[in-house]
Amino acid sequence: MTVPEPAALDFTVLDIAAEPYSAAPRLTARLRIEDGSGERVHAMVLRCQVRIEPQRRPYDTAEREGLLGLFGDHDRWGDTLRPFLWMQCDTTVQGFTGATEVDLPLPCTYDFDVVGSRYLHALGDGTVPLSLLFSGTVFTKGGAGTGFGVRQVPWDCEARYAMPVAVWRQVIAAHYPHTGWIRLDADTLARLADLRARRGFIGWDETVGTLLDEIGEVVL
Repeated sequence: MTVPEPAALDFTVLDIAAEPYSAAPRLTARLRIEDGSGERVHAMVLRCQVRIEPQRRPYDTAEREGLLGLFGDHDRWGDTLRPFLWMQCDTTVQGFTGATEVDLPLPCTYDFDVVGSRYLHALGDGTVPLSLLFSGTVFTKGGAGTGFGVRQVPWDCEARYAMPVAVWRQVIAAHYPHTGWIRLDADTLARLADLRARRGFIGWDETVGTLLDEIGEVVL
């Protein structure tokens, strides 16, 4: 006699919102999880890979120029515009039967060494095409005398969501209002500090801005 497999889990992203009062930049994805097995789920350890699918949206001229460093010239985008990993995150889901809703924290960074930050910074309006790939472990009540049962979240569980660019900008602006940061080699930072001191610049913006102006004049 063949024992039927439990019905597959189904995930839906209901919303992604900014968390303006978190200690670090963070979004929250509101998920709906449906389990058709009929079993009582005691708990679930849920892992998620959040991927950006840049090929699923159009780009205006300014965005194409901003993405030049990531994807190259626009005539190459047929080859270079590919999905990439934005972040990995996890959460614990409390017990439920049938369906439940849960918040999945999405920690963000404004580090320009991270591809996702550079991509999002270059966008104007519109949405960001996201794909959430789920994995993890489901704990259920086992048969008579067996205590708890364990099964894995199927490898093909995923959900798509078009997140407004404005949501990401909101959470970044709350933590880095009209600012950002880049990581520099210690020797490069020392050279910048020496230049700032010798020329008497007030701050780093003036230091870097003057260098950019001088480079622009040379190019012209």
